[in-house]
Parts: sequence; structure tokens; C-alpha cells
Amino acid sequence: MSSDPKARGEGGLQAPTRHPLDWQSPDFYDKNALFTELERVYDICHGCRRCVSLCHSFPVLFDLVDQSPTLEVDGIPKEAYWDVVDQCYLCDLCYMTKCPYVPPHEWNVDFPHLMLRAKAVKFKEGAVSVRDKLLTSTDAVGKLASIPVVAQTINAANASKPLRQLVQKLTGIHAEAPLPRFESHTARQRLAHLPTPARPTRATPKTTGRVAVFLTCYGNRNTPALVEDLVAVFQHNDIEIRLTGSEVCCGMPKLELGDLDTVAKHRAANVAALLPLVEAGYDLVAPIPSCVLMFKQELPLMFPDDPDLARIKQAFFDPFEYLMLRHRAGELRTDFTRALGTIAHHAPCHQRVQNIGLKTKEVLELVPETRVTSIERCSGHDGTYAVKAENYALAKKICQPVVTRIKDGHFDYYLSDCPMAGDLIEQGVATSTATSAFTLLRLAYGI
Repeated sequence: MSSDPKARGEGGLQAPTRHPLDWQSPDFYDKNALFTELERVYDICHGCRRCVSLCHSFPVLFDLVDQSPTLEVDGIPKEAYWDVVDQCYLCDLCYMTKCPYVPPHEWNVDFPHLMLRAKAVKFKEGAVSVRDKLLTSTDAVGKLASIPVVAQTINAANASKPLRQLVQKLTGIHAEAPLPRFESHTARQRLAHLPTPARPTRATPKTTGRVAVFLTCYGNRNTPALVEDLVAVFQHNDIEIRLTGSEVCCGMPKLELGDLDTVAKHRAANVAALLPLVEAGYDLVAPIPSCVLMFKQELPLMFPDDPDLARIKQAFFDPFEYLMLRHRAGELRTDFTRALGTIAHHAPCHQRVQNIGLKTKEVLELVPETRVTSIERCSGHDGTYAVKAENYALAKKICQPVVTRIKDGHFDYYLSDCPMAGDLIEQGVATSTATSAFTLLRLAYGI
């Protein structure tokens, strides 16, 4: 095999390509075949080490190699392979930004999907905890936790240090990790009656100007105010907007757990709800980058032959990607009434790997006298990773460069496009509160 990172077939250096995930094949769950592939890829990673600055998986791998009797991957006990798997939270940055050996390179390294395969094998073997199953059951937890009295009780308990310490002992959820608030007055309730646009909606070459919001578990029950701000900005720009009739979890939490059968069930329910909207001429957006990524990448890779899912993929946009497409077609209002000054913008991993560029920064900088500094580093939160007792300190360490940039920059505002990442960043900054880009746009518009 060629050792040249640029040797990606006869065509030379080419853009990374992604192979579909063959998760329904029995060979996918063959543990011996899995360990053979883990050893092969770990050996390539050991020889390269470009990804050491990303998640904790790579430092764990390289420490295992450096502490082994052979100083090579063949000296690592096979059971220790799981230590690397457990630290991967499928951010995809190694594949999209670092690894020179991804397809079409002949070495065919797809580290995130190999980790996903390992997680799926682990899940099939029943080697996941009750805590992890509960943390990833966002629909069930959310429905219970958003009941008015229950929401108040959970929010009060999350703010109590003695109770959090008890919860850590009982469940393994770290006592200091930021946990989301639950809102009994959900986004779906708050936005049940949306008015039609004041002016006729205009289509552009790439947008219909008619948008259905996939609320997501988190947007609906944890950050309904964020969704309200998103809707207000879209309405101000004469975009016809509505909520999807229903939705279940996008599947990202279960994907990260390796529970691919549940991901498939969620996909079936969501396709049934979203396809009629697409057929009726609606584009789709979601307030959480991970949920957008599921429909743009992960689900299509799991179901490459599903034409309905392919149509939904084509209609799904990051909300700021959508606004910039409208702006380039001359259909975004710039009647801002207030400058925003300096903003630190954290671009989360699941947004960066969509390959759309820094669209949040571009939209915010349409506001006069506004300067945005984007921070393209992982926050370390990743949904459930940072709340686990065994990971919290590592997550804080990963997040620290983001926190330091914000503190040193003395910005007027800071935000993350992922509200969960924003919570961990806010805990590190300590002296001020994270906001959202839609909240700032609403402020700039004066609406």
C-alpha cells in the first residue's frame, strides 16, 4: 500500500467520500471481524497521530500503545480496545477535517463509523448501562419531565448540590455537570397558532420560502424560547413558517449509544411525518445542529436506498444556511435597528461537519457594527458525554480552550449554535450568560 496521504486512487487528491453503513448485515456484528478492523485502523492512527488534539479517544489509544510491551498496537490487550471506543462521541471531525486516509484513499479509514460499529456490537451484547439507556431516551424522559409539577421538581433537584451528589452516587450522573431545564410550557404549546406572513412569500432558486420546523426533543421541551426566537426571525423575513405535525427524537442519542434498531424506528416515524410536508412544498429546519446532521448525513448513510429519506435530506437545512441562501437571492431583510458589537461564536462539531461554512457568523455580520469571532473547537459536551461522572472532567478539559478564548476576548456576547454546548461553556465562563444567535438577531431587528 502507498504511504502517501495524497494517494487517493488514480485521480490523485480527491474530496472525502462516505460509504453507506452496512449495519443490517450479520457481518457488521461479528466481534472477531470487528476486532480485526479495530486493530488495522488503530495501527494506522498510531502511525499518523494527527488527531491527537481532537477528542479523548486518540490520547487514550496512543497512551495504550506507548505503555504496551511492544510499543505497537499488537501489544494492547484486546479488551482495552473498548477504552478508545467509549471516548468517541461521533463528532466526525477526524473524518472531515484531519484524517488523510479516508475514502477514496485505499486504506479506507472511517474512524467514526468504525466506533459506531463497535458501539452497536456492545449494545447487541447488552454491555450498556441502565443510565446510558435512560439518558438517551429523550422522548420518554422529556414527556415525563415536562409535566408541570414534575418539571418544577426536577429543575429544583438539579439546582440542589446535596441532591445532585446523591444522584451521582445512585446513577453516575456527575453532580456538577450542567443539566437542561425542563419547560412545562413547551414550544409546541407556545407556537400552536402561527399567523400567515404579512407579505407574500417568495421562492428563490434554492428555497421555497415555506418552512416547517422540526422542533426536536430539546427545542420543544428544554429551549422553547430559542424556537420562539427562530420563528420570530423567519416571520420577520416574510417566510411562511409552521411546525411539523409531530416528531419523535431524531435518533442521534440512540445512534451514539449503538442502538441502531431504535434509530430505525425513529426514522420511520419521522419520515411518515415529514414527507407529506416536503411533498406540499415545505423546506425543513431544526434548531439543533445534531438533528439536522441526522437527516443530512447519518440516516441517509444508514438507509441509502430510501427515496423518501433522500427527498427529506434535500429539503433539510441548517437555519442559518437557509437564511444566507435567502440573503444571496435578495430575500433577507436587513432593516436592523441595533448593532450587536463583538460576539464570540462557538461553532459546534455537528454543524461544522455539514460542510456549509460559518453561516451563523455570516448572518450575524449582516448587522451593522457587529464583529463575530468564530471558535471552531469542540466544547466537549456532546449530548450525554459530559454529564457522565467518568467523563465530566475530560469534557471540561476539552472545553477549556473555548472558555479561554471567550474570557480573553472580552466580547459583548457569546453563543453556541448548540444550546447544550452553550451550557458547558457558560459554566466555564462563569461571569456571564450564553445567548443564542436567534435571540441576538431578534434584538438587532427590534422585534
